[in-house]
Amino acid sequence: MTPIASETPQSDLLSRSARRAPPAKPRPAQHAYAIPRYRVMLVKENLAHPSPVRIRDSQTAYRLLEPLFDGLDREHFIVVALDAKHAVIGINTVSIGSVTLSIVHPREVFKPLILMNASAVLLAHNHPSGDSTPSQEDRALTRRLKDAGELVGITVLDHVVLGEDRYYSFADHQEL
Repeated sequence: MTPIASETPQSDLLSRSARRAPPAKPRPAQHAYAIPRYRVMLVKENLAHPSPVRIRDSQTAYRLLEPLFDGLDREHFIVVALDAKHAVIGINTVSIGSVTLSIVHPREVFKPLILMNASAVLLAHNHPSGDSTPSQEDRALTRRLKDAGELVGITVLDHVVLGEDRYYSFADHQEL
């Protein structure tokens, strides 16, 4: 017959309480969702220009950019990533818009530049109308991107607006 608690000797109770419970078995996570892990990669698609180019002034920038924008019927906004000596590291299309506008956010502008380890950037977009005069929105965007560049340590050298056989350089007009 099994003794009840009141009949169990004191020494037997102590030995039972001193025993340790078996270790708990790990349970699988029962979260509503799991936090994903990401790996960020930069993939070179093709060569945009056959030879190394160093940006010295807006004229050099225009000669590099003009073939990239030739014949486009919508606004395209691109960034040209530059190293510390202003040699071109790579080119990335940030946005393709409509005939009259392209939506550009600093997050999308600086993400590829950071991945390319750029020290400086040349901003560029086209005006399909052929008129290279920047709009008030272009001026505001340039100021915003210049400020964002200062925060992340990437110098905005220039913002070039390309039109029909002409261009507008913010640097040449002391607007940077």
